[in-house]
Amino acid sequence: MTQGVDVVGLYVRDQDEALAFYVEKLGFRVHTDVRNGNYRWLTVQHPEQPSFQLGLFKPGPPVHDAATAQALNEVVAKGAMPPLVLVVDNCRAAHERLSARGVEFTQEPVDRYGAVDAGFRDPSGNGWKMIEARTKPRGAQ
Repeated sequence: MTQGVDVVGLYVRDQDEALAFYVEKLGFRVHTDVRNGNYRWLTVQHPEQPSFQLGLFKPGPPVHDAATAQALNEVVAKGAMPPLVLVVDNCRAAHERLSARGVEFTQEPVDRYGAVDAGFRDPSGNGWKMIEARTKPRGAQ
């Protein structure tokens, strides 16, 4: 049996705001955007990872009651969720490019653990680490 992760979901406070951020600033593209009453299934993909989707989901009915949705929104806004990781070829160049598009960084690029990384948040408060892909040493497979 083949298995794999297809969609990872993020809670966002406003799906239109999140969509604009991920598409216009980070360069993702829309995969699915469908509605069923008040519920909206919205996913985006990184253009270089077409088999993986990032869900931009708003807490609330039909999945959550109002109190749970409010609690989830508060946790996300505080940046309390574990950071997601965006791998880039050149962290400093990506930082420059994304800053020019209006992405606000919480951490400037820094050399750490043998790589360069930086941090930013989406408009809902979800934390991201942007890490420069390590090149394999010669002879490594």
